[in-house]
This record gives sequence, structure tokens and C-alpha cells, in this order.
Amino acid sequence: MPKAISNTSPLLYLYKIGAINLLPKMFDEVWTAESVKNELLAGRSKGYDVPDPADYPWLNIINPKSMPSEWLALDLGAGELGAMALALENPERIVLLDDMLARRTAQVAGLQVWGTLKVLLEAKSQGLIEKIEPYIKNLSEAGMWVSAEVKQRILILAGES
Repeated sequence: MPKAISNTSPLLYLYKIGAINLLPKMFDEVWTAESVKNELLAGRSKGYDVPDPADYPWLNIINPKSMPSEWLALDLGAGELGAMALALENPERIVLLDDMLARRTAQVAGLQVWGTLKVLLEAKSQGLIEKIEPYIKNLSEAGMWVSAEVKQRILILAGES
């Protein structure tokens, strides 16, 4: 099984749709940066319903050794930067990112990038979930914007349209 590094949003969205526990079924290891943990804990301290990293023993907090200085000028959050820097140091791992700028930056750096929707597609292909459509509906209700075109493309890829 592959290994992954996650940014905040895939953890948050998978948690909100009741699918966060797909990650340890799909990946041998799941890492995240301390900056992601800090973003989640900041949300919890403000009363938001977000996952507590301590509740997931399979989620390992690992810090990158360094940060590419050119990335610091980009309009990216601390969690995205931490996850991407960790992935750059561990390029055999899949990096889970939803933000378009972060995804493009990681892809240019030669990293393998999956978003939350790709996680769901892979979960279905591995038989971990039966249908993807209810999860996409729940993602929209949880605040993730998914265009009608992307939703249709995902459903076609999942064999549900």
C-alpha cells in the first residue's frame, strides 16, 4: 500500500463526511506536518467541529527539515506549506491537497498529488465504499465547492453516471 502526507482540508472534509477512517485502510502510513495539527487545533479552540489529530493514532505528526524559500512568497497556508515541504523530502509518498495553487505547485515540484475526491474514487475502486455520489453530496453540504462539471466527471469515473 502507498504512504501519504495530508494537508488540513482532506482531513477536515473526510472527517465531516464520516470518511476519515478510509485513510488508514488505503495507506500504510499517513503523515501530516505540525502546522496542519496546529490549524486543526486552532479550529477546535474556536469551537469548530474539526478532527482532533490525537484521536487518530494512525496519523503521525512529522515536521519537514526545511522549507523551499520560493514557496514562502506564494499565497499558501502554513498547513499546505508544511505538507508540501514534507512531501518534497519524501517524494515516494502521495500528498493530499485540495487547494488549486498548492496542487499545481506540488505537481510542478514533481510530487504525486491526490485531492479529497481522488481519495473517494480510490476508496470506491478498492471496494471500501459502495457509492461515491452520497459522499460528494455530503462534501458539498460540508462546504467543499464541487462544480457540476467536476461532480459529473467524478461520477462517470466512478461508473455511477
